[in-house]
Amino acid sequence: MLTAPGLCWLCRMPLALARWGICSVCTQALKMQINVCPQCGLPATCGVFPCGRCLQKPPPWQALVAVNDYLPPLSTLIHRLKFLHQPDIAGALARLLLIAAQNARRQQGHPWPDRLIAVPLATRRQWQRGFNQSDLLCRPLARWLGCEYDPCAIKRIRATPVQHHLRARLRRQNVKNAFRLELPVRGLHIAIVDDVVTTGSTAAEIAHLLLRSGAATVQVWCLCRTL
Repeated sequence: MLTAPGLCWLCRMPLALARWGICSVCTQALKMQINVCPQCGLPATCGVFPCGRCLQKPPPWQALVAVNDYLPPLSTLIHRLKFLHQPDIAGALARLLLIAAQNARRQQGHPWPDRLIAVPLATRRQWQRGFNQSDLLCRPLARWLGCEYDPCAIKRIRATPVQHHLRARLRRQNVKNAFRLELPVRGLHIAIVDDVVTTGSTAAEIAHLLLRSGAATVQVWCLCRTL
């Protein structure tokens, strides 16, 4: 059920600004409550420096920003966005991601992106859903940040099975050479935007593609990092 205009999507209390979608109390409660590695986004003893995993075998991106783990109520909002056809939630979720990115930048000093990249859906899945949730997140983020965004920057050039049914090794094989870059990125700071990162296979494949094409740095921004 859609919430009434001006009420928080979660607690249904009145909002100071209706366009926020989620009140400040619920926003604070949705923040990550444990230390996570600033590079891979997985649990770590320190949330300031890369973890031992990343020191030994770093991911292809320089930073991962996530609002929280894939748990209710955030996972419930994502489910409503993707599967219950409630795209109005996207603006409120994008604001949560912006706040998480601002906090990460204050702590780590990473550059703001020059360009946002939305993880593309397969053509059939996007047609069935009617939208790409990553695209809906990127549009307000790009406006707020004043950076470039083109929904066609990355093209999925072959259909792949749904990732969440696959183990990590099969996920990596599943997305191998599945994307093509359509725009120049040489010298640019890039943020890949997705709703949920699980193993990071899709983000890693796109990050490798961007870095091979000359991107200066790559970050991954997501609503949920499965811990």
